[in-house]
Amino acid sequence: INAQIAFALLFVWTSIYLILYKGVKSIGKVASIIVPLPTILLLILTIVGISLPNAGSGLDFYLSPDFSKLSNPLIWLSAYAQIFFSLSLAQGIMIAYASFLEKKSDIANNAFITAFADGGIAFLAGFAVFSVLGFLSYQTGMSMEEIARGGIGLVFITYPTGISKIPFMASFFGIIFFITLFAFGLTSAFSMVEALSDGLKDKFGVAKEKANFFICLIGFLFGLILTTGGGIYWIEIMDHFISNFALVFVGLLECLILGYIFGGERIRKYVNEVSEIKIGKWFSIMLKLFAPIILTLIAISSLIELLTHGYNGFPGWSLAIGGLLVILILIISIFMGKVKCLQEQ
Repeated sequence: INAQIAFALLFVWTSIYLILYKGVKSIGKVASIIVPLPTILLLILTIVGISLPNAGSGLDFYLSPDFSKLSNPLIWLSAYAQIFFSLSLAQGIMIAYASFLEKKSDIANNAFITAFADGGIAFLAGFAVFSVLGFLSYQTGMSMEEIARGGIGLVFITYPTGISKIPFMASFFGIIFFITLFAFGLTSAFSMVEALSDGLKDKFGVAKEKANFFICLIGFLFGLILTTGGGIYWIEIMDHFISNFALVFVGLLECLILGYIFGGERIRKYVNEVSEIKIGKWFSIMLKLFAPIILTLIAISSLIELLTHGYNGFPGWSLAIGGLLVILILIISIFMGKVKCLQEQ
């Protein structure tokens, strides 16, 4: 176990617990600071990035689509996984946060604001990242294809390397980048814990303080495996299987349950009753047919690809653990769905 990483892990989980300790009020106060702050810092990084030499080549690489990639099912799976993770779909987070709203809140308006704000910030982040990568390509003589590879290396190695070569205030902008990264990560983390603790409170009557404490404690203990020498590989396996399979499967189940059991038209009519923006019948079609079919085809194609070609040279036993993790998540999701809330009981 790497002591420095373990201490950082403890610091993060302690921060999450303290943020959630006072419930909704403390979340609101923290969010009022921690949400706009990284966005402002990201804007600063974007302005600095596009002012660097050869930033244009990085932006050209970023904004020039390769339509031939659309025939690859893994591209679609990655796109769906990114949207699911970025918008916190199929994780119970949106459901937990929505429960704090007033009963007659404008659902459609909130949904559109959330989606467009998320997409806008992601688009802005692309300018901040690829402008610096274009500058790094100019400094090192490497092509953009070699430099602009995704994954953890891009965030913790490639991009910081590019920032370190900025001829003015490189250390300052490096600090800004990691503060931004930490703030975005922290907001994602405490929202996940909030969804879990809300579920335990509603289903089993566990007090929020206790639920938050045990979730954070378990998260820290299980996270210790990621502080070992092989931690980087476990992160990649977990990220791949959870983002690309577990979230897609849970999302598929949600579409089927909401579309066919609860009723897509029933949802649409209620949303239109409380929303200024009216949703057409396309919503039911998307929920009952389009999304389930696309998710099923993508999941099957990606599963075949995984079974025939593996993943990044990882051994079979590690992929089996990733598969078991997906199955465990699905079992827990189905079990929690069948347990009635205390109010229903």
